[in-house]
Amino acid sequence: MSADNVEVPVRMKALRAHERGGPEVVVFEDAPVPALRGDDEVLVRVGAASITFDELTWPETWASGGVDRTPIIPSHEFAGVVVAVGSAVTGFVVGDRVFGLAPFDRDGAAAEYVAVPSFALAHLSDGVTGITAAAAVLPALTAMEAVDEHLAIAEGQRLLVRGGAGGVGAFVVQFAARLGVQVMATSRSDSAVARLKELGADAVLVGDEPESIETASYDAAIDTVGAGTPEWLYRGVRAGGRLITLQEPPSDELAAKCGVDARFFVVRTDPAALTRLGELLAAGDLEVAVAATFPLAEGRAAYESRGHATAPGKIVLLPSA
Repeated sequence: MSADNVEVPVRMKALRAHERGGPEVVVFEDAPVPALRGDDEVLVRVGAASITFDELTWPETWASGGVDRTPIIPSHEFAGVVVAVGSAVTGFVVGDRVFGLAPFDRDGAAAEYVAVPSFALAHLSDGVTGITAAAAVLPALTAMEAVDEHLAIAEGQRLLVRGGAGGVGAFVVQFAARLGVQVMATSRSDSAVARLKELGADAVLVGDEPESIETASYDAAIDTVGAGTPEWLYRGVRAGGRLITLQEPPSDELAAKCGVDARFFVVRTDPAALTRLGELLAAGDLEVAVAATFPLAEGRAAYESRGHATAPGKIVLLPSA
């Protein structure tokens, strides 16, 4: 490690799970501070860590290469300050404010410290709070990759977004609108209509089975809600148009029936995309919603809060609170 590294304790507080399960298996306890696995890694003192409720159901959370990883530390989206760097790291130094996305098959950031490869980090402007950055990382990177690479959508074309008010959906609406795409978003609540239009949606349909979707009336569509993409989303896309799913692969049967090019992807940690996101956050060009914050010690309650938030946005843990 670099000679500039600061003294770091050997123990820390963390959220861990010693067996597979939901929020009920998450405990707040002492744990070892993670060691750097290689010369290209960075140790970060975590200031904020955002949670994704479904991560406790992901296979990668619990095993890597077929090997059980328990006890695991969840939460892969974070912001903090660099406290140690490997000898091969050139882009970061101790004291840098950073944010990033820890690989899904290793321990996350629901802890006082997290160790990650340097490619999983980007610099964070002093004008952006750690809470904002941690809340943006995963949904914004997913939306950015979907719009830039997978949806095959261009200025003037029409995009249908299922779940536009959700974490990823809100960023899809923003990125697509910036491209000059005509965005139709769906929402389960009337209360989200005004916000979606402020984000850039040209129109909003309320309800999860919108009857007014015309067959083959959109150039592309994306399901940001979850598993079980409904048939109406396939029907709404023109023949040869693109449909993207995020939670599970699409139905080959429905794709063939509707003549749609349906695809699934898992977001990758891309340093260029992280840097771009950091620039957009610094410029104030994205709205980032935070539903609530919890001290790290109340991490189980944070995971149990799913479905109870009174405001849109991510749940963020604060290890220093």
